Amino acid sequence: MKDNLTAKGITMRITLVYDNSAYLSDCIADWGFACLIEGSGMPKILFDTGANGKILLSNMQVLGIDPNSIDILVISHDHWDHTGGLSDMLHENNTLTLYVPEHFPDVPLADNIVRVSGAYALADGIYTTGVLDGIEQSIVVTTGKTNVVIVGCSHPGADKILQVSSQWGKPGALIGGLHGFSRFEVLDGLSLICACHCTQHQSQIQQRFPKTAIPGGAGRIITIQSD
Repeated sequence: MKDNLTAKGITMRITLVYDNSAYLSDCIADWGFACLIEGSGMPKILFDTGANGKILLSNMQVLGIDPNSIDILVISHDHWDHTGGLSDMLHENNTLTLYVPEHFPDVPLADNIVRVSGAYALADGIYTTGVLDGIEQSIVVTTGKTNVVIVGCSHPGADKILQVSSQWGKPGALIGGLHGFSRFEVLDGLSLICACHCTQHQSQIQQRFPKTAIPGGAGRIITIQSD
């Protein structure tokens, strides 16, 4: 995969590494979620690890992602379909910084672990919402006018996640699993929606937002343009 992060107008890229469907035929589809977040001047962030470490690492290889290039690994919540590849990933790279919810089980392989409770800056312009409802954290990346919100399963509700995310500016993009979320009016005004993984109402979201909603799938690359 060619690195086009310095291409004119592109400020960040989100690569879906693990998803229930495959966007690229060479990637393996499996129930779970993981994505790579990267941009010019940003640390490389792996968000969640899917359900199976072998599938995670296989898809990373297909996509040209070196596990040792990851600076930060964020686990959204302690469910098997988001943590299953954690040990395999840490076997490849245990120098990264691991951010987990505060009540997450011990991780023997992690040398640098941060337990998250409230909102927290991971790096300049990159934040965790904190663990909402004691369940799950999400990531917010500020990029000009288009703030990007990346979620695992949205167990606290996409409406609450977007509300909390707005403390860093108006959310413009939402990427990840939305579970059974059906208050679709909350998504009005977003410039990009990629509802994947556990989202139960993908077809309804696609129908309601035909200009802004895009399908996910392992191998999908989403680029965010500068404003």
